[in-house]
Amino acid sequence: MHYESTGSAPSRPRRSWLRILGVGLLLWLLTVVVTFATGNPNLVPTLVLLGSFLVPVTFVAWAFGRRHSGEVTAELLLNTFITGGVLGVLGASLLETYLLHPSPGLFFGVGLVEEAVKLAALAFLTRRLTRKFALDGMILGAAVGFGFAAFESAGYAFTALFTEHGLSLVDLVQTEILRGLLAPVGHGLWTAILGGVLFSASDHRHFAFTRRLLLSYLGVSVLHALWDSMHGIALTLTLLLTGTPTQSWLLEQGYQVQPTPLQANLFTLLSWGGLVVLALVGVGWLVLERRGANRQERSAVLWRMPTVRG
Repeated sequence: MHYESTGSAPSRPRRSWLRILGVGLLLWLLTVVVTFATGNPNLVPTLVLLGSFLVPVTFVAWAFGRRHSGEVTAELLLNTFITGGVLGVLGASLLETYLLHPSPGLFFGVGLVEEAVKLAALAFLTRRLTRKFALDGMILGAAVGFGFAAFESAGYAFTALFTEHGLSLVDLVQTEILRGLLAPVGHGLWTAILGGVLFSASDHRHFAFTRRLLLSYLGVSVLHALWDSMHGIALTLTLLLTGTPTQSWLLEQGYQVQPTPLQANLFTLLSWGGLVVLALVGVGWLVLERRGANRQERSAVLWRMPTVRG
């Protein structure tokens, strides 16, 4: 038996992602200041694009330095980020428009659709890779997920600009800050998990279309759905725990209820606490997948090594 190389080994990860984050953050802050100072609407697209793409691009650059094989090139990563992100957004928009309708299970439908289109985009864009390693699958999956998140965030930031009181740069900036802070534990994380499972075939030559991939897809979709519906979950729990009969009656009649200070604090705690729990579950899952991929690769290397006889 012989040892089979995985391709040209990537160089030691550099901290280029820190420069991208630092320079990008500085440019975004300058754009915010100048836009508020001048009120120039021509700067709005720059503000939207910088704020929406800064964190996703930074994390993709960080992941690129940790790729497993030389087949994951900068060109491939850029292609999965942009093409995968656009295909994912377009596919999700079409399917959600024609398949989903307002209902209690809407968020679960959204999770199933968006995770499916991202997984399909990943498989399509990486189908020609001759060697498929789980660690590379995680990086390429993250690229598709972060691309999806970047284009989606740009849409949310743009629509936040328009309010009933006119254009609101404050709402736009707040939306970008919030989505930027949450981006690392959203789409990129979920698709990274699926990418690792998709690339986990023992022969490293084919995709692993297995029951494990199906279960992982369903699990990630549930995390996605719970994430999107956490606002409603927190509101329901708050009313169940602290709601009064009067508030329940007013809600049934369609009136808006003014929450008490206790309810406002409890709602904030439950909504943000729920997101933190979901983020920890997702990160823990990815860590387990990475450890499993490392063990699989070490076992494969040992199996290919020649036996030394005394």
